[in-house]
Amino acid sequence: MIDLHTHSLLSDGELLPSELARRARVLGYTIIGISDHVDTTNFEHVATSIIKLVKKTNFYSDIAIVPGVELTHVPPGLIKELINEIRKIGIGYVVVHGETISEPVKLGTNREAIEGGADILAHPGIITEEDMTLAAKNGTLIEISARKGHCLTNGHVAKLAKEKNAKLIIDTDAHSPSDLITDEHAKKVVIGAGLTEDDFFTMQKNAQELVKKVMDRIL
Repeated sequence: MIDLHTHSLLSDGELLPSELARRARVLGYTIIGISDHVDTTNFEHVATSIIKLVKKTNFYSDIAIVPGVELTHVPPGLIKELINEIRKIGIGYVVVHGETISEPVKLGTNREAIEGGADILAHPGIITEEDMTLAAKNGTLIEISARKGHCLTNGHVAKLAKEKNAKLIIDTDAHSPSDLITDEHAKKVVIGAGLTEDDFFTMQKNAQELVKKVMDRIL
């Protein structure tokens, strides 16, 4: 399993980054991205902390840890600027907390995340055709979410992504150990969104390609 959307106690997760990685490995993960919530107030602290962990790669040889962040409830108008600031300090990839129907995310977040160069648009809710078309053009990965609440629009997201040839990814948005999932569970989430097992493998390939690009950039 490759999962690029997880949270540690550096934001609102329950586990230290090292324990999160260990528990994920026991479930069969080969790669985990730790992408704690950030805005303008804490991105430097969170990013620096995750990068410290990744530099100890020789101690985590059985699982690759990729440093990311998730811009969360950052208002449109600041998203693109913050993505650029985050990239300057060496973070690997940027997730943007999309317009999920389970939280009051400001309209326009999806569009600015895509235009601003986010690597992953998480749980984008009732994403529009125009935004999905732009995501396909820009190469933004669109998330199918395994998380309660955020997953309610997976069917819409999957259908529109297929129509517009946008690339998909499957993530857990894990905050606790019980949120981590196996490959088999992930396949069920994908199939439940109206996709196929082959789509699951394509999503994992998309994640792997992003990881390679990230690691080539930061190492």
